[in-house]
Amino acid sequence: MNPQITLVTLGVSDLAESIRFYRDGLRLPIQEREDDSNAAFFPLDGTWLSLYPRELLADDATITADGSGFSGITIAHNVSTKEAVDKVLDEAEAAGGRIMKPAQEAFWGGYSGYFADPDQHLWEVAYPKLTDE
Repeated sequence: MNPQITLVTLGVSDLAESIRFYRDGLRLPIQEREDDSNAAFFPLDGTWLSLYPRELLADDATITADGSGFSGITIAHNVSTKEAVDKVLDEAEAAGGRIMKPAQEAFWGGYSGYFADPDQHLWEVAYPKLTDE
């Protein structure tokens, strides 16, 4: 296996709301799509983010969609400064996301915080301090 993640698909409850969150709120670039399409794709540096209805995604994977609570997965977005962490968290909240953990010094030496998108997918925004400042 080539050790590369090329696509992350999030099962969402309201595709239009999630598109607004990621495209308009977080300003991610979106691939052109038909209005009646049941998927949305965001080409990112090195990978793509996809949104797909939760029920259809579960059906495609042949599992039930009734899971709730923490899914055991977070998505991380690393930035180059502590100030950028704060800025991204502010943008996510302004877009309709919910701050789950305000930005703070992390036990592993960096600075990070978490937000949840409209479907409660958790994103960590982190400044991974790699050297002494």
